[in-house]
Amino acid sequence: MPPRTTDSTPERRDDDRAPSTDPEPETTGAREGDAAAGTESTEARGAAAEAVQDRPPTAVLDAGEAGTRAGTAHAEAGVAGDPGASRSGDRPGLSAFAGSGGSADEDDAGQRVAAMRRAADGGRRWRALHLAGCAVLLAVAVTGGAVAVGGGQDGGTGVDAVSAAGALSPGDLARGDLDAGIASLQKHLRAQPRDFGSWSTLGLAYVEQARTKGDPSRYPQAERALRRSLELEPGNDQALAGQAALAAARHDFPGALHHADRALKQNPYNERALCTRIDALVELGRYDDAAKAADTADDRRPGVPVFTRYAYVRELRGDVRTARAVLKRALGSASAPADVAYVATALGQLAWNQGEYKTALGHYARALAADDAYLPALEGRARAQAASGDRAAAVAGLEQVVARFPLPGPLVALGELYEDRGADGDRAKADDQYALVDAWTALARAGGVNADLDSAMAAADHGDKKEALRSARAEWDRRHSVHTADALAWALHVNGRDEEALPYARRATATGYRNAVFLYHRGVIERATGDERAARTHLKAALDLNPGFSPLGAREARTALKDLEGNR
Repeated sequence: MPPRTTDSTPERRDDDRAPSTDPEPETTGAREGDAAAGTESTEARGAAAEAVQDRPPTAVLDAGEAGTRAGTAHAEAGVAGDPGASRSGDRPGLSAFAGSGGSADEDDAGQRVAAMRRAADGGRRWRALHLAGCAVLLAVAVTGGAVAVGGGQDGGTGVDAVSAAGALSPGDLARGDLDAGIASLQKHLRAQPRDFGSWSTLGLAYVEQARTKGDPSRYPQAERALRRSLELEPGNDQALAGQAALAAARHDFPGALHHADRALKQNPYNERALCTRIDALVELGRYDDAAKAADTADDRRPGVPVFTRYAYVRELRGDVRTARAVLKRALGSASAPADVAYVATALGQLAWNQGEYKTALGHYARALAADDAYLPALEGRARAQAASGDRAAAVAGLEQVVARFPLPGPLVALGELYEDRGADGDRAKADDQYALVDAWTALARAGGVNADLDSAMAAADHGDKKEALRSARAEWDRRHSVHTADALAWALHVNGRDEEALPYARRATATGYRNAVFLYHRGVIERATGDERAARTHLKAALDLNPGFSPLGAREARTALKDLEGNR
């Protein structure tokens, strides 16, 4: 699977100050009367500046309702603050683990399917020109036609999903009512344009909308909304934490760290900033610092958002036992459906990485019981089905995912399943998926997203190999994580530069992270450099760990290992 990030967790509304005995202002979430309550709660903020004529910038508000232009917009690194687990008073932290081993949506989906097919057809007819055309068509796909027709959002179920008081209720960001919540915030801000808290919430909601819908054109809107919040209330920690989340979503991890530190200077208990700080350090490859940041976050704001990040830091260091224990604890503490779906999916991904497909499918089933439309669980279930040999179910599942939100990870996975199946027309279908990865990359870069890692991983196997190397080198220059090391190693290999690739392949596996793709890449590179003994060791380790890690890669690993065994 692509690099796993920890940004899919929904927001929780108590992301504010240190625990206090003072009564807190009432903030509500997904009920229809909440917008009015939120309006009252923010009137005091705006009263001091009533004399100033200050209408909300329509470029920020209206664009969210009518869709954005095709040239403006990554999703995998998304919002870094989260779920609705309660405050820490009734739950201890993780110190004990430290050493242990016919709806509107359906209509929009149909438009996306049609747009994707047109994009793919164009890509096949003239590959050299497909980037610009596919980017426009993909923009239509990810916004359900809003860009083309100038209006309409995905229809949500909750009319006031996001409180007008500038706080997101538990689980709102992971549910289908996010669009309705954004509309509610926009309406509120037209009436109360000086509500800096709601501007920051709107910015974060745009970030999450971009992430969950695969629509990077929302990021410039998020940037404007967060900037507006800071203009109204300079230095407010909500907006600073929002800027950190936006930077992380755009893969600007130094920027994310900078903004998170600024937010924490204002409010050391800001959960979103604490979580984004962990994410940024992880993505920069600063794993020791990330572990310390996770401990700090656990001390200050224990809960589902922190627990899941704590687990991922442990997994990256090879401590699968602790990662699993922490995630199970997080699942036990989760109550909101969105939290259950998120944590169960994380457990499924962890199990899949270890080749435990039956266990993974059980976790994905629990996630989908909580939220039957949760895309990471749908994608994870399809991958586990493919690894278990149920290719038909896997193809159907991934087709469902990419028809709604065509992101690079599931697009590549579906393309490889088509290639592996090899039926009539499957080669063309696979090429469609890979063309759409390029189109998504173009759209993402237009919105200020650094998409080099996504581009390098996809292009190395299914695109322009020279472009893969350029992208991988550019990303390595920015950050030294295990994922960027692996991407650079593989890009060098496919360009015939195995001696240069080997140190990066070794670095990718140096932390103890149990990743079959990394082991496979290292084994192939070692074989190419003539070290057959090491190649056998790592190819076997990849297949022993996760024999279905990739439809094509696993097959190639078995073939290479068989050849090596025959040479002994």
